[in-house]
Amino acid sequence: MSYKVLIANRGEIALRAIRACKELGIKTVSVYSEADKDLKHLRFSDETVCIGPASPTQSYLNIPAILSAAELTSANAIYPGYGFLAEDHNFAEMCEKSGFKFIGPTSETIQKMGDKITAKTLAEKSGIQIVPGYKDEIPSDNDEFKKIARDIGYPIMIKATAGGGGRGMRVVEREEDLIGHAEITMQEAKNGFGNETIYLEKFIGNPRHIEVQIVGDGKGKAIHLGTRDCSMQRRHQKIIEEAPALNINQEALNKTLIACVNLCEEINYEGVGTIEFLYEDNQFYFIEMNTRIQVEHPVTEMITGFDLVKAQLRIALEMPIELNQDDINFHGHSLECRINAEDPDNFQPSRNNYKNAYTWRFWHKI
Repeated sequence: MSYKVLIANRGEIALRAIRACKELGIKTVSVYSEADKDLKHLRFSDETVCIGPASPTQSYLNIPAILSAAELTSANAIYPGYGFLAEDHNFAEMCEKSGFKFIGPTSETIQKMGDKITAKTLAEKSGIQIVPGYKDEIPSDNDEFKKIARDIGYPIMIKATAGGGGRGMRVVEREEDLIGHAEITMQEAKNGFGNETIYLEKFIGNPRHIEVQIVGDGKGKAIHLGTRDCSMQRRHQKIIEEAPALNINQEALNKTLIACVNLCEEINYEGVGTIEFLYEDNQFYFIEMNTRIQVEHPVTEMITGFDLVKAQLRIALEMPIELNQDDINFHGHSLECRINAEDPDNFQPSRNNYKNAYTWRFWHKI
């Protein structure tokens, strides 16, 4: 079959997808906003389509425009990359209903694993340790709410079910702050994610942030590609990522890796994904699952030699691929560093400090 993939993204990940497609003999279509007509990746794509004005809501987040571009160019599949619509289950569902293969998990899987409460329940069933807390519906009675928090033990973390990127969460040190912080978090979640549902977790005071990279074929077979350490962060945004994570209790790690694979096989996970953990005192605690390629995926590729983007394409388009854990070999150590552009006076993100960029990134293998 002759494949043509529409890349619903821009910049680095679009270039990465185009390269993988070319190496697999797949034609590409790149969409772009009016402001991005000179971006580098457009020069390498077989076809390009302008899908709207500069505002992402009118272009890269405009689902009807993207689907129209796919239909206009006779694309078979749509590659979301990361960010924008990559974890939007509605977008995945509309792709499926419109006859385009969404290169990633099914819309049902994205919805399940995107809801943090549902994801925690599924993870726990697969033998993954979760952070102690309360994941049922928060009672409207303040006294009952306070009792739940006391039972967990302060300090606690209030989290939005649909939160992400460091938004929709607050640490509560004292009972007298609980109700106020909960109300603020709910309003923030409603404004930012359209879902005001919150849950409570025990606050883990000094953890490391460890990720497990997984790949599933959507038919009940999955493997892992080891770990990444993303503990160095600023404003809840990762600054340094390295693979593999060092100084991890081997027994706890092996148990967690097996449980991650079990989870993905249980839900028939399709494509690549990342399961994130807090790690403290030789114990892994499940945070969430990202149902997409990660920004930091190259550090894993560098130590395994496994092309994650090609794997996404092969699995989605039913091209030959073998997922055997014994074939994954780890060599060396890899680092990624992001240099964030900030205003030196107030430390807020600033385009003026680095030309046309908020963030620079580079990789190095040791």
